[in-house]
Amino acid sequence: MATNVDPIRLTELPIVQAPMAGAGGPALAAVVTRVGGLGFLAAGYRSAAALGAEIEELRSLVGDLPFGVNAFMPQPPPTRAEDELTARYARSLARAAARYGGSVGTPAPGVERDDWDAKLDLLLARPVPVVSFTFGLPDTEAITALRAAGTLTVATVTTPEEARLAVAHGVDALCVQGGEAGGHQGSFDNPAAPAPYGLLTLLTLIAAETDLPLIAAGGLMTGRQIEAVRLAGASAAQLGTAFLRCPESVASTAHKAALGDPAFERSVLTRAFSGRWARGLHNGFVARHEAEAPGVYPYVHHLVAPIRKAAAARGEADGLALWAGQGWRLAREEPAAEVIHRLVDEMAAARKASA
Repeated sequence: MATNVDPIRLTELPIVQAPMAGAGGPALAAVVTRVGGLGFLAAGYRSAAALGAEIEELRSLVGDLPFGVNAFMPQPPPTRAEDELTARYARSLARAAARYGGSVGTPAPGVERDDWDAKLDLLLARPVPVVSFTFGLPDTEAITALRAAGTLTVATVTTPEEARLAVAHGVDALCVQGGEAGGHQGSFDNPAAPAPYGLLTLLTLIAAETDLPLIAAGGLMTGRQIEAVRLAGASAAQLGTAFLRCPESVASTAHKAALGDPAFERSVLTRAFSGRWARGLHNGFVARHEAEAPGVYPYVHHLVAPIRKAAAARGEADGLALWAGQGWRLAREEPAAEVIHRLVDEMAAARKASA
């Protein structure tokens, strides 16, 4: 059974920093945590050993203050038909690799598990305050074991049906992710076509069915929005894009610059970079490859990763996964602590205006 302990009660502020694999890290999580929010590390695409090193680095920066780790759930192994689709996409990516001076990746067998078993062992041996799950749920035994170790568990959900499954599994809280969110949609399955709920609608539907604490995620950039989702039933708000341009973010220089470049006109859901639907700025790579990208996650990610790395090294935003939520134009180039302080001031102003 869930404990109904609200993870955000561990913190001074109702602000959670989205994990953001490839853009977050200990420096960003430490600032958010020290200022009073809940900083997160991303375990996705990292080995258990690398994750362990980041956890220890973060602990050295924040001491006993609370933080979280987000883990990607294992995915089914690809079918023979999916292997063929992946091979075909790999051949089509050769031109992109040449364009940016990189190469097409070679996914290792078993990458669909994302080193989950070793990561779970690590999180049980060296418990952290909060662990969240994306792309599904672990079994109830793992959730029970994490709780016994003193860890609160949070499931990322994108539909009321997923929320019901997560509640039945016994998690402590839900991260309710609307389609406005940047980066990957955290859905349990990998649909052929995305049909995401908007955040406020999804939050309202889920809040009507459960008394578990809810963390709202999806396009949130201002203190006024944080107050709005709290009125709609959330305990806290999770923000990612708002921190992407901060100096503590490890997003590439080209990615940060693109967020402030008026040449990028819209954010879209695409699976061209990973095989899963994710929201980012529309660029040349998306335009050239979206139609042919198969829904074979995470194999597509590992095909494209070296190309993205080469494009980043050359400063070419046209070849990057420019993950960004729908509110990306409000992202500022300022330290993470200043982002938090501004959000707090905006929240106070919103409460005063509605009093």
